[in-house]
Amino acid sequence: MQKIVELRSAVALVGRFPALAGVDLDVHAGEVVLLSGHNGAGKSTLLRMCAGLVPIASGSVIVLGEDLRRNRSAVRRRVGLLGHQTFLYEDLSVIENLDFWSRATGGEKDDGRAALDRLGVAPRLHEVGVRSLSAGQRRRVSFAAMICRRPELWLLDEPHAGLDSAGRDTVDDLVNEAAERGATVLVVSHELDRAERIATRHVTIDAGVVQAGVATCQPDGAGPTDDS
Repeated sequence: MQKIVELRSAVALVGRFPALAGVDLDVHAGEVVLLSGHNGAGKSTLLRMCAGLVPIASGSVIVLGEDLRRNRSAVRRRVGLLGHQTFLYEDLSVIENLDFWSRATGGEKDDGRAALDRLGVAPRLHEVGVRSLSAGQRRRVSFAAMICRRPELWLLDEPHAGLDSAGRDTVDDLVNEAAERGATVLVVSHELDRAERIATRHVTIDAGVVQAGVATCQPDGAGPTDDS
């Protein structure tokens, strides 16, 4: 199976603190890998590093075949990050944000509207400014903006947060569908019972390093793996 993420002794600093202290991790195409651990363990930093948003102090970080130590921006069009920040433009309406992200990645105009519909964002909100949305509405719009870009690698930080039961089910469906199409997903979650239902592997991060991963099920063609 093609390796989408390949980390070797990867170190990332937040200030002078090693948020990641020598991470080794392989993630293959089509996997849905759940990352868990205590607050401050380095989970969010790992996602941001894979998105090219965090400088790499040492080690090797290869994402989608690109060496991020040499060029951190090389993968940004191919990666979708859903984090604590929305990455939405506050002074634009919901639909203006979606149209922007669709055009920026070569998508069709209707991609944004389809994504909003899938995330349950009512048409009456399409013309509303992002700054006027509730936290839950922003979360849905942010997720829609990510999926309309059709990323090859999904990086999801607490994707179920702020959503009702129907919204959480939609997130699970979208992750499963993305993996079936060949996308790869890294998901950080404290809701282990729910996240483990969609994960093919569960990896624990502790004190900035990866502990042994447990394979729950494997995408087609992937053998068992427990060393990442």
